[in-house]
Amino acid sequence: MPKPSFALDKYSAVTPEIADKVLYGGTDAAEPVKMIVSRGQLMLALELAHREFKGDTEPGKIVAKLAQNLHELRKSAGLAIWKELIPIAQNHAVRSYLLQDPFTKWSFEKPRGYSGDATLLDIYYQHDSAKTIIDEATELGRDIYHYTSNADSSVAGRERCDILTSYVDAAASENSDAEILSIACGHLREAEKSKTLHSGNMQRWVALDQDPESLATVQASNPDNAVQAIEGSVRGILGRKYKLGEFDLVYASGLYDYLTLPVGVKLMQRCWEMVKPGGKLLFANFSDEIKTDGYMETFMDWPLILRNAKDMEEIVNGSVDRNAIDLKVFYGANRNIVYAEVTKLA
Repeated sequence: MPKPSFALDKYSAVTPEIADKVLYGGTDAAEPVKMIVSRGQLMLALELAHREFKGDTEPGKIVAKLAQNLHELRKSAGLAIWKELIPIAQNHAVRSYLLQDPFTKWSFEKPRGYSGDATLLDIYYQHDSAKTIIDEATELGRDIYHYTSNADSSVAGRERCDILTSYVDAAASENSDAEILSIACGHLREAEKSKTLHSGNMQRWVALDQDPESLATVQASNPDNAVQAIEGSVRGILGRKYKLGEFDLVYASGLYDYLTLPVGVKLMQRCWEMVKPGGKLLFANFSDEIKTDGYMETFMDWPLILRNAKDMEEIVNGSVDRNAIDLKVFYGANRNIVYAEVTKLA
């Protein structure tokens, strides 16, 4: 197993340098001839989209085609070359059209200072709280948003919220004094859908996040129920700074998209210490089968560490004794997100 590297920052949990090594191989080497060909393919895709935006083509179709072209180019060029292509794409004139989409714009500009913040999730959740942001977009921006918010990756994100809710309700249904921990909770939108929370059928639901603004929303949305908003980070969990106790369910829904393998393993080990016998740990990751990866990494400036079922098992195998657990790894309906459910044998 590789030695853990803990160069964490406040928000994304890994430094850009570590992410660069994981995502793009940590190399500046790019085969010159292949680079020329790949750059030409990129410019062709960008110029085509730019020309179509000036015409009568439906905006959603333009972005869908562009996203597909970027996905295929990312795959064929190789990550060393793709790394060099990203800033070229980001500086192309077509960006002025794409950033009219409130989803793309929010992700690229990062008003909260980091990728994948809770408001961004609300935007692709199509949550009521994001209505003003969407309504203030241009007509073209709203047309593009109709595509980006209904792309398979966004659909999978909304399904993830439903899956989290089902796990919470299952835990609380099995134990009327259930204790639940959400790590990097964001706005904890699954609480709005939980039947057991609103029936009072749980002892506590700890919502842990490093962003005070997100926690303020959690508190305002859950004034008189079992939800307890606590400020905390991956760094703090790794350092055992919080005395949270034990839980029937511990879950991290979007956090592992930003964690390297060593950090992910160490985090799971710490989380596992907080799972009661018979309890569950659930974590999710966008899968390497998504087709919007190229668009996300360029025009949304939203790189993720994508994983598959084998990668999820590798995290589990490096974290716990397989003889002491039941493991279930599964994909969401469209395979854009992969999940690991780990049950601690009593």
